[in-house]
Amino acid sequence: MSHLEDHEILSIIKNITESERGFRLLIGKYKERLYYHIRRMVLSHDDADDILQNTFIKVFRGINGFEGNSQLFTWLYRIATNETLTFIEQKKRKKTETLDNPDLVLVGSLKADPFFEGGQAEIKLAKALLELPEKQKLVFQMRYYDELSYKEISEILGTSEGALKASYHHAVAKVEQFFKVND
Repeated sequence: MSHLEDHEILSIIKNITESERGFRLLIGKYKERLYYHIRRMVLSHDDADDILQNTFIKVFRGINGFEGNSQLFTWLYRIATNETLTFIEQKKRKKTETLDNPDLVLVGSLKADPFFEGGQAEIKLAKALLELPEKQKLVFQMRYYDELSYKEISEILGTSEGALKASYHHAVAKVEQFFKVND
């Protein structure tokens, strides 16, 4: 199903009689990769699932505006990233002041999440990432987990490669420091 090239999927989508099939192919090819990209930023399966749905709704509505100036996957990641950052901002605004440490609540929900398959090291890394500024966390996740090149991240975030390298370097240093202090 996902063996088709992006340009082939786009051709199918643009064919009025085949567009539904084309979207199924697009979703089949990118759903899992986008889900885990989103999931690492929000930690909750339900939130990631909702954001993924919103991402594909935006893709569905905007696919005719995709001009092909970047790779399809880059465009999809940009939409998923923006949807996730919007969700995080909205959640921060709604967050009640009664929580003493909302980050610990997030890690606790991660431990209890039946969809989470990581061990203690993954939980420790998740805690370390919660300490990072949003931009550093995002760059770290895209580089470390998604294994994106700086060029790809630059296209997705609209930031220079040099700035991304600096953000990643600072994030790695802070994560290493977190591991040393919390060992």
